[in-house]
Amino acid sequence: MMKVWLEYRQRVNASIDEFFIGLYEKFVSVVYGFGQTLVFTHQCARYMFSKPSRFSNMIQHMHFIGNDSIIIIALTGCFTGLALSYQIYIGFNLVNATNLVGPTVALGIFKELAPVLTGLIVAARAGGAMAAQLGTMRVSEQIDALEVMGVNPKQYLVSPRILASFLTLPLLCGAFDFIAIHGSELLCVNVLGLDSAIFWDKIETWIEPKDIIEGLIKSAVFGITFSAICCKTGFYTSGGAKGVGEATNRGVVNSMVWIIILNFFVSNIIRMYFTIAEAL
Repeated sequence: MMKVWLEYRQRVNASIDEFFIGLYEKFVSVVYGFGQTLVFTHQCARYMFSKPSRFSNMIQHMHFIGNDSIIIIALTGCFTGLALSYQIYIGFNLVNATNLVGPTVALGIFKELAPVLTGLIVAARAGGAMAAQLGTMRVSEQIDALEVMGVNPKQYLVSPRILASFLTLPLLCGAFDFIAIHGSELLCVNVLGLDSAIFWDKIETWIEPKDIIEGLIKSAVFGITFSAICCKTGFYTSGGAKGVGEATNRGVVNSMVWIIILNFFVSNIIRMYFTIAEAL
């Protein structure tokens, strides 16, 4: 009986050890991957403004990231404004504070929903395409061919994509803001019966320019985040067609997770900065 008990305890202890070892290895892998991405981004940032200029490449990527995403951004922004307005109206109607629906919706959209949803949508659409394109070029040895020809692949392929994402995401976020707030007005005024003048007056009273600027800054950070992660994942792809698919999936998932994580930290950093700036 004692022997059976000792064997059981050994198996339990071994399982616990394996669990914590696996947790530790996963943590180390995440930290190592984060460090690799930072180094990769820093290397590519150094090539953004070096010669030869890749301005035409950057414009092409801005068109792909921005123009080709505007329809889905418009649809998401419109229905986000509609849904958020209705839910907030239901809550505020219980305490007879429906006049505050406008600024509450605007605050939530400008500071949180617009940059986060824009980053997630574009990461899924454009980020996946970046990882797949670079991964295909890697496994088909096109990147190796560029290096043989004396062309820096990071300066030619990656830097324009990161810079284009950095410049385009705030524009898409601004479009999201505009469409979402007008979608909110459409519902509040024409369906819920709120006064249009009061709706806009409350927004003008409670919303400050820094609230909009915060969302635009966050969207620019998210643009760098998803493009750097997806490009790095695609750039170092291996394993043929299967590896391209896995790299694309990994790049999109990791970029979306990091956007959610960074949203918290960037929000607090920006608010801390504005607080210090106002105090000086």
